[in-house]
Amino acid sequence: MNGNKILKFIILDILRNKWVITYTVFLMCISAGLMFFSKDSTKAIVSVLNVVLILVPLVSILFCSIHIYNSKEFIQMLLSQPVKRSTIFFAEYTGLVISLSVSFLAGIILPLSFYGVSTILIYLALTGVFLSVIFSAFSVLISISTDEKVKGIGISLFLWLFFSVLYDGLVLIIYFAFNDYPLEKIMVIITTLNPVDLSRVLILLKLDISALMGYTGANFQKVAGSMTGIFLSFTVLIMWSITPLYFAYRKFMKKNF
Repeated sequence: MNGNKILKFIILDILRNKWVITYTVFLMCISAGLMFFSKDSTKAIVSVLNVVLILVPLVSILFCSIHIYNSKEFIQMLLSQPVKRSTIFFAEYTGLVISLSVSFLAGIILPLSFYGVSTILIYLALTGVFLSVIFSAFSVLISISTDEKVKGIGISLFLWLFFSVLYDGLVLIIYFAFNDYPLEKIMVIITTLNPVDLSRVLILLKLDISALMGYTGANFQKVAGSMTGIFLSFTVLIMWSITPLYFAYRKFMKKNF
């Protein structure tokens, strides 16, 4: 048994999952509906972006957590075979990422592409894939580190809640507490510490809608500029993708299943 066969089996198994199919259809209905009822494509994309920033991280981190916990017997069986641990790890992770990314692209990007392929659509596709990759990596790390299923899923949900909701509140608290000090460069750093906020700023930088950027986005544009900010955003998103995956890999290689 080699890595390609394991990867193919995992991808086909996930894509047949009813929750993944439901996720794809729901995204397709949302994106097609927003484009159909909106007369302004920019407003439609912003609305789709808001859905992506909330739903994609949630589904990625929750579905991957449940999948890993439910696949522990399958992983144990693979570990008993003459297959490298690293092969099993990357087959599981890659299968999850490919499946969720395909679902996202089919649900969001495919309907929008019927209205014309543009640069902003490509950025939206890249952003959604990055969020799927990042939160899948977080999910794998949490699931491997925590043996209790309920506890692991709870930690995953809290992590999603923190990045999607609570983080902006903390940023506002910092702003109001230290608004007498020059915070522009510090706020750029704070923005890069949240992949969800960074993804939002990346799309809005490309759309050049300063009114919708919020405090962190406005500072990001002011300090980094549009093109520099876009390059910086993609660089940091790559780092966000690699870091949790690296720790998950190390944990998996040492874990006794």
